[in-house]
Amino acid sequence: MSARRARTTAAAILAMLAMLAMLAFAAAAAPALAAATATAHTTTSLSGAPATVPTTTQPAAASPAVSSARAGAIGSRLALVRALERTHPHSYSQVTSPNAGQWQVAFYSRGEEFVQVIVDQGDGRVLGVYTGFQIAWTMARGYPGAFGAHLDAVWIWLPLCALFLLPFFDWRRPARMLNLDLLVLLSLSVSLAFFNHADIYASVPLAYPPLVYVLARMLWLGRRGAPRPPPMRLNIGAGKLAVLLVALIAFRVGLNVIDSNVIDVGYANVVGAQKVIDGRTIYGAFPADIARGDTYGPVAYEAYVPFVELWGFSGHWDDLPAAHAAAVFFDLLAIALLFAIGRRLRGPATGVVLAYAWAAFPFTAFALESNSNDALVAALVLATLLVAGSPPARGVFAALAGLAKFAPLALVPVLATHRLRERGARGVAVFAAAFALVAVLVSIPAIAHDSLATIYQRTIGYQADRSAPFSIWGLYGHLQLEQSLVQIAALVLAGALAVMPRRDDLIGLAASAAAILIAIQLGVTYWFYLYVPWFLGAALVVLLGIYEHGTRDARWQPERIHRRMTRERLSQLA
Repeated sequence: MSARRARTTAAAILAMLAMLAMLAFAAAAAPALAAATATAHTTTSLSGAPATVPTTTQPAAASPAVSSARAGAIGSRLALVRALERTHPHSYSQVTSPNAGQWQVAFYSRGEEFVQVIVDQGDGRVLGVYTGFQIAWTMARGYPGAFGAHLDAVWIWLPLCALFLLPFFDWRRPARMLNLDLLVLLSLSVSLAFFNHADIYASVPLAYPPLVYVLARMLWLGRRGAPRPPPMRLNIGAGKLAVLLVALIAFRVGLNVIDSNVIDVGYANVVGAQKVIDGRTIYGAFPADIARGDTYGPVAYEAYVPFVELWGFSGHWDDLPAAHAAAVFFDLLAIALLFAIGRRLRGPATGVVLAYAWAAFPFTAFALESNSNDALVAALVLATLLVAGSPPARGVFAALAGLAKFAPLALVPVLATHRLRERGARGVAVFAAAFALVAVLVSIPAIAHDSLATIYQRTIGYQADRSAPFSIWGLYGHLQLEQSLVQIAALVLAGALAVMPRRDDLIGLAASAAAILIAIQLGVTYWFYLYVPWFLGAALVVLLGIYEHGTRDARWQPERIHRRMTRERLSQLA
């Protein structure tokens, strides 16, 4: 009876998640209604400052109280500007107004901008003075709410960290590796805090130790012959954890509807989806405010088609309800897949643990409240793990993940050779055939209009040549050799894990997938916190799924009940 009740409860949770997904679709339409009465909407670009985009027709703006000439004079009087002018001969200034209500005073020397001053048009206040990377990369200026709106406020971020940590932390054995694993994952928050305060010289190097640690842990836990760790006793029963999970989902969806922004990633995917619907070329001819939005694989745009069909697209960077709906759906899908993977591993309790960990981890909410497409990558990787026992299904989802954002293509060797000893060359051939078929099918909307060379140049080629100060390679420069060695090492790791002895179960595959994705991220020039969800789902499967989860609620332990009943029957027979 208890086992049946556990199955019923598991089904109820899955039904609840599905119901929440449908409710999220309805809720995500709210921004469209809000847009009808709003006067402007703030958007965020991964390579630009927040930009004010009018959503309704506005009357002609009155002349600013501070003229452009006065703004230039205000900038020229600043001590930092005067000091820099002494080291930059033949300097001159140019005043523009790219953002409403602000003057941008740019100072040049020999055609190169060396300092930029932002002046308020109303009262002449200096809103910011920027040099170096912060001139070209406005996202490095620490604009409040640029990503995820108020999510990274201390009063929201720290409670999420506590909700992620407290149910699993082993207070009786504080030196346990599980505790360190959880704390290291959360330590990425320190790097983000420096980023939010515009200190990229601190934020960038601080991001690497957690990534390297998780990579090492994945390789260690995924090795063949790894001993089974002692059980993990939940500090909160799995039943109560399930209630908290539902509350967290409601909070995340609600926050997305009432307090989130759509960055350029979500905007680009909506534009691309509209191109697919219209039968136009995907690559090239994007709007001027998202000119390089065609940098993703075709699946990234095709996945947004249902949402654009349902919620439409105005053609402008407004509230973009389709982007909200897509982000919420992909996030809920990742949660449901983690529950299904956990249930398959050790039962419903483990499913709840994995789903809860995703919902509580603040960096998954960071991607959700930025309405990016990164949860789509995570969901496709998790779907690949869920169907890992079937070579054709594995090939299908491997192709979808790899052609959404290209990093998961590095998983193809390890996915192709999963359980090679059992299925042999035939399993590899079936995987390859399914992968190739799906890759061709999803590429038809792209290759029908563009050559493979054009698609490569607009996507992988552009990303490979892109410079950015958000990695140690772009921040410090002159590390081309070291970066090349890290990139080669990542590819070698992807190949080695495909042929070297390792755990041949789902834990082993998840560990390899997470390790490869992290290794790829370590070598890229453009890295950002939105990429954490790519590997997080697989990493959670390993770090938390490897344990048996003790709980006070027997309804969540059908395996233990079965073993106890078996022992009782044997004792009666004896």
